[in-house]
Formats: sequence, structure tokens, C-alpha cells
Amino acid sequence: MTGMQILWFVLIGVLFSGFFFLEGFDFGVGMSAITLPKDKREVDQTIGTIGPVWDMNEVWLLTAGGSMFASFPYWYASLFSGFYNILLLILVGLILRGVTFEFRHHAATEKAKNTWVKILGISSFAIPFLFGLLFTGMIQPVPIDANGDVYATLWTYVNPLSVVGGVAVALLSYLHGLNYIALKTEGDLRQRANQWANKLYFVLYAGEVVFAILVMIYTDFFDKHLVGTIATLGLIVLLSVLAHLFSYKKNEMGAFLSSGFTFVALVAFIFQGMFPRVMIAKDPANSILIKHASSTPYTLNVMKWVVILILPFVLAYMGWTYWVFRKRIKKINQNLRFNRMTW
Repeated sequence: MTGMQILWFVLIGVLFSGFFFLEGFDFGVGMSAITLPKDKREVDQTIGTIGPVWDMNEVWLLTAGGSMFASFPYWYASLFSGFYNILLLILVGLILRGVTFEFRHHAATEKAKNTWVKILGISSFAIPFLFGLLFTGMIQPVPIDANGDVYATLWTYVNPLSVVGGVAVALLSYLHGLNYIALKTEGDLRQRANQWANKLYFVLYAGEVVFAILVMIYTDFFDKHLVGTIATLGLIVLLSVLAHLFSYKKNEMGAFLSSGFTFVALVAFIFQGMFPRVMIAKDPANSILIKHASSTPYTLNVMKWVVILILPFVLAYMGWTYWVFRKRIKKINQNLRFNRMTW
């Protein structure tokens, strides 16, 4: 196993971390759109917090998937074929969620607008839940043959660990979204988001305990990487507690950053536990290792230079976008009317 292979394994983890950090609060805001507002204006205010950035945040998922395809094609092939059903549902959810913003805006009736808001909320829950199923299913031993083909059953996708993992990722997204709403809005919505987050963190603590127990039962993480597993699980709990304390003290930026880095710690937990494997087989001899799954050294080196040259511009553009839309979103005046033909 070469240093370049390890570098790209880590970089893919970083890309997924960026996706969950940024798109995680988008999912949470989407769920909040059907649970938090008390009237139409608060719905507009809630959705307005992510209006300029939600599609930009999804680029991290495309980049992570594309990087996996180019740097670890055998990992990509096994994962995407073995978990095809879940990935297809995720794709459907992303499509439905993406069109809701425009379809809701152009809906002719309030009933139609409300329907699209419900679709936004349901799909925003389904996507992180399915991602939780995917990643917690991937860290368990799955039926893989010597050719790297995954023969998954329903139990491979749906089992106690994967279900708890799916709920945990959805709950983390919801809390991350509530922290973002508190950071980006004014008025009653801001206060309500903070209050809800303070209560839900106690549910998250219970979920983290159950998750740790199930990881011990269903994976070999504690056997293979005892120190790393305990350290990353501890970091997840620590960041959750910090987010809760910041939220309680109404330090909204601190709460938002802490909940975002909780996702980073979760991805670190998954990747350190899999190392040096990328797919874990029930028969250890059939597990796919980093050194066997990667592309050629030439390909990895070319990709390295592409990242070095392009990534700074991408990060600068994203930073500039967040800076331009940094102001808090106010509740729209009820008497304000828009001419639909101007949109």
C-alpha cells in the first residue's frame, strides 16, 4: 500500500465530511420546514436560509462519488452495485428535493405550495436516513465473493445497526439544520429553533449509546482498531455535548460548527474502522483492500495535481457565496406582494 493510495482514501473521507457538514444542515432545514414554522411566512423564512446555497452544497457529493470512481474503481463498482437499491432511492430523493424549490415557487395555489413543502420535508428526512443505512451497512461484513461482487439481502440493508445509524444521521442533520436556522434567522423562528435543539440533544445522547453498543456487536471495529474506535466515538460524543452547551448558551455559531464537526467525526469513525479495507466481507479473504481497489499510480498522481490546481478556486467561490448571503433572514411582511412574472 503506497502513500498515494492512503492519501486518496483520506481525501474521499474529507469529501464525504464536507458533504455531510454542508448538505447536512440543508437536510435539517428541509425537515424543519414541515415541523418548525407556525405560518406561511415562517416557512418562507426557513426555506430562504438555504435558497442560495443548497445546490452548491450538493457538489461535494458529486465530487466524492467521482473521486471514488477515479481513484478506487473496484470499491466504487462493489459499493454501487451491491447497495444499488439504496443509492437509487437516494437519487430519487435528491431529485424530488431539488425540484421542490422551483415547483413550490411556481405553484398556483396554496394547497400545491403546501404539498411541495411536505415533499421537501419528507425527502430531506429520507436522504440522510438512507445515507445512514448505506454507511452503517457498509461497515458490517457483507456477502462478497472472490470477484468483489456483493450479494446483498434485505438484512444486509436493514438491520438494527443500519436502522439506528439511519435515524442517527437524520437526527444529526435535523439538529444541524436547527442550529443553522438559529444562526441565520431573526424573531420567533430563531428562538424556537434554539429551544427545539436543546431538547433533542438528549435524544441524540441516548442514540449514541445504542449506536456504540450495536457497533460492538455487528462490526469488528473494536477488535481491529480499539484505540481509534474509542477515540472517534468519544469525539462524536464530545462534539455533541459542545453543540448542546453552545446552543444552551445561545452561541449560535459555536453550536452550528460543533454539530457540523460531529459529522466529520462520524465519517472519521467509519473510515478508520474500515482501514485498510474499503469493503468488509463476511469471509475475510474476500474483503477488498485499499491496495487492491485503487487505480494506477499515474492516475492517482494526475488526480492529485487536479485537486491542487482546482480546489482553491472552488473553496474561494464557496466562501464568497456564503459571505454574500451572510445576513440573517427576516420574516417577510404579510402585506408584501410579488409579481410572479418577474421571477
